[in-house]
Formats: sequence, structure tokens, C-alpha cells
Amino acid sequence: MKSNNRPFILVVDDEQSSLNAINRILRQDFDVLLSKHAEAALEILKNQEVTVLLADQRMPDISGVELFQKSLQIQPDATRILITGYTDIEAIIQAINQGKIYYYISKPWEPEDLRLIIHRGVERYSLIKENQRLVDELKTANEKLRQENIILHQEAEKKYEFENIIGQSEAMEQVFQMIRKAIPTDITVLLRGETGTGKELIARAIHYNGPRRDKLFVAQNCSALPETLLESELFGHTRGAFTGASRDKRGLFEVADGGTVFLDEIADTSAALQQRLLRVIQEGEIRPLGSERTIKVDVRIISATNKDLEQAVKNGEFREDLYYRLNVFPVRIPPLRERRDDIPILVEHFIQKYSEKQRKNIKGIENDALDILLAGSFPGNVRELENEIQRAITLADNNSFITADLLSPRLKGEHTPMLSFIHHGGNLKEIVESLEKYYITRALEHNDGNITHSARELGLSRVGLQKKMHRYKIKAS
Repeated sequence: MKSNNRPFILVVDDEQSSLNAINRILRQDFDVLLSKHAEAALEILKNQEVTVLLADQRMPDISGVELFQKSLQIQPDATRILITGYTDIEAIIQAINQGKIYYYISKPWEPEDLRLIIHRGVERYSLIKENQRLVDELKTANEKLRQENIILHQEAEKKYEFENIIGQSEAMEQVFQMIRKAIPTDITVLLRGETGTGKELIARAIHYNGPRRDKLFVAQNCSALPETLLESELFGHTRGAFTGASRDKRGLFEVADGGTVFLDEIADTSAALQQRLLRVIQEGEIRPLGSERTIKVDVRIISATNKDLEQAVKNGEFREDLYYRLNVFPVRIPPLRERRDDIPILVEHFIQKYSEKQRKNIKGIENDALDILLAGSFPGNVRELENEIQRAITLADNNSFITADLLSPRLKGEHTPMLSFIHHGGNLKEIVESLEKYYITRALEHNDGNITHSARELGLSRVGLQKKMHRYKIKAS
């Protein structure tokens, strides 16, 4: 057994006097194994890990070089040191080429030289083992990372399945029908809708359910960065391309090669950037800032805007050719006020989500609180509703319901007209008529008197809205 975890040194020499001399020199620092025969030494190697194999070149059964060659099959990492005479130059060369020796010691050798060489051989062996350990750890870490990436990718795919996008209203069903047509293709999609309607969520669903799901999805808000930084973020740059560019940087188009790039707020891009985006779509290539070379990229582009791009084209604020390139497959994401039927299930989803995050047991929402949410205008759309539920859960006590008093004052203020209709009594017909007048009036105010937009918001045809306006004597202001 190895004592005190000291390295084992195997010494092979057919002369007992040489073995004894070497043992005396090394035994203070190492555990020394002695063998007069090469075959016996090979047996030792099969049963005991050896740090250094020290052998004489000239032995009667096999030479030191031959021993080294055979030892490579048993313990390839052991440090091999050859003891040889001055006249054994050919043996030294052979040992270097075939026996993979670390060092050779010429006869006659000095004790201190021998001790120093053995110590160096031990250090070499330790370095080899440490490198192997680090390589093994790196392989293990890479495999773990690969497995984690697979799991994360699977979770992302599951998260962005359409079944997990909350919406059962007719308006959202129309969106789903459109997106299902686009998913299996590489068609360029333009998502149109107000802020907070979930455009990026839809974009991710398109990617993670489509043929590029195994590649990257990268998103960039085009209004979030100044023009130069946005160009650098999308196309990359070379060192020194501008002040602060201390190193080369790959752009998102290059990083996402084979995948999908989502460009949010596309209407807020400059004319110069629009020209570069047009080149990506037409030619499939980019040029990093400060570089003369072009890079071929294969990406699917999904863009989004909350602005009227047609009007921006008329105003000269957006390139017409880029507009037609992006607007190949437009999909309008409805605001929350056009899909009020989804509010109860969205509320239920957000209660579950934030109850788990805040480790609270929220039992649900009371009817009067839900009525307030159903009547809300929600200019911030689903995102605003989510924030409202998160705030209410923060205020709520554990093991309780979300009540009306936990909702924001603005929402409760919006609900006051509806409550007044109910509290003043009246039969069901009167209450329904009062609610209709209230919502029609509010929709017209919200859309600056535009009957077409108001009808769409209310889920009515233009003619149907005009009939109700005539019945209730409501004028478009």
C-alpha cells in the first residue's frame, strides 16, 4: 500500500547493487519498487499505479526501450526515464522516438542529479493527471450544459406552444388561424398591434413551433437604442469602427444565423438603417460597421409595430420598398378591449403565476373585482392587466381573494358609471341599454369619433353601430 500518498517509483535494473543505490537515494521522498527483471516489472505495472518508471537500457531479457514500449500499453502516463551509457546514442534516439522517454540519465550519475530528475518526473506526471482531470471536468460540464440547453429548449418550445398563449375569444382565434398558416414556412411576418398586446410572445411562438426551432431566436427593440448602437447591435462592428469599439463584435443577424430575428418597433428605425435592413432581406448578407467584408446570413425576420406604417410611408418616414418586404404576411394582434371575453381566463392565469412567485395562496377573485376588470379600458392591454393582478396579489393577504379595494383607483374610477346604472335599479332591458350607451360613447371618444374603428373595438359592424347610435341618439364627435 502507498504510504502517506507518496508517489511510487519503479526501478528496473538487472544489477542488485544499482537497485540498492537508487533505493537509498529515493526512499526518503518516495515509495520505491525494485525489480531485476523486465517481465516482473510489467506485472507490477498491471497491479500498481506508478508515477515514474526508471529503467536501465542494457538488461539480459529485454532492453529498457522495449520495456518502455510495452509499458505504454499498461500505464501510458507514467514518466519514463532511461539510464544509459555514453555509447548508447542509438538507444537514446530509439527511446525518444519509440519509448517516449521523458529524460535519460548517463552513467555514471550523481545522486543529487538523480533525485532532481525524479522529482521533475513526478511533477510532470502530476501535471498530466491534473490536465486530464480538468479535461474530464470540462467534458462533464459541456455535457451538462448540452443537456441543460436541450431541457431549456424543450421548456421554451412548451412555453410558447399556442395552447399556452391565453386566449379563447373569436378575435384571438383569428390570430391563431393566421399564425398556424405562417409557422411551417419562412414567410416574413409583420405583427401589428398596440403596446402590451403580446407581439413578442406571438413571435416566439412562431419560431419555437416552426422549422427553425433548433436555432436561436433573438429580439431587438428598435426604439431602445440610438442609431449607431442599434446598427452595431444588429450588424456587428470591427475594432475601432467608432469611439468605444475596443474589440470586434458579432451582430444579432450573424449570431442568429439559421434562426429568427424579431425586430420590435420597426417603425422607429432611421432611413439609413432601413436601407441596411432592406439589403439583409434582399441579398441575405450583412456588413459589420467598419468592415469591408460582407457576411452571408440566413435568418427569418419577424417585425412588429404599434404605428400606422402606411401613414409613415405617405409621410416619407418609412421606406416604401422595405414596407412591402416586411408586410408580406401581416397579422393584427387585437387590443384587450376587443377581446374582453379573455379577461377572466387571463386573470386566472396571472393569479396562478404570481401566487406561485410570491408564495401566497390566493383563492381567486371576487365578482365585483372581476366586473371592474371587465369594464377597464386597459390602454396598456394584457401587460397592464398582468401588472394589475401582480399588484393586487402583493397587497392581498395570504389565503384570501382579490377584492375590489385592492385594484388601482383609476380602474375603479372607470367602473363608476357602470355601478351607477346598477345601483339606480331598473329592469334588465334598461340596464343593458344604459351599458350599451356607455360603451358606445366611450369607444367613440377613444377613437376620436371614428365609427369604423369604434365598431371594430365593440365587435360590431359599421352599420350595426350606426343603428345603435341612431337608437340612442349618440353623435360621433
